[in-house]
Amino acid sequence: MTPIARRRMVAALAATITLAATPALALEPLSQEKYINDRLVAARVADRIRRECPSIEGRVVYAFMKARELKAYARGKGYSEAEIEAFLDSRADKDRIYAVAEDYMARKGVAAGDAESFCRLGRDEIARNTVTGSLLSAR
Repeated sequence: MTPIARRRMVAALAATITLAATPALALEPLSQEKYINDRLVAARVADRIRRECPSIEGRVVYAFMKARELKAYARGKGYSEAEIEAFLDSRADKDRIYAVAEDYMARKGVAAGDAESFCRLGRDEIARNTVTGSLLSAR
């Protein structure tokens, strides 16, 4: 192989490696990935409703299945298992998601200690077939 051919092959290999690595470099932090964060907020709202409203329960098996699908979605976008676990274990990210969920519930008229306000929101979410509503079942 001539020196020129060798340099061209090395350049082509370098370009291929760079192009293959580009999607991983372009990933936004999981804390900014809208689809994932929106679903985690919805799950938190559903969890609060099922805990506070005696006439609504969580669809636990369905929620578990959706959680697995969400992890698969993240992996499919190129996030590593370590990145996903670090995000899910992050106290700062949990606090942020919980705060967004609390803000959403407050804007919808939910008040701490008022079970009926949680029930009202739960019934509305179920009726509108939202992500949150899909995780709940009225008794």
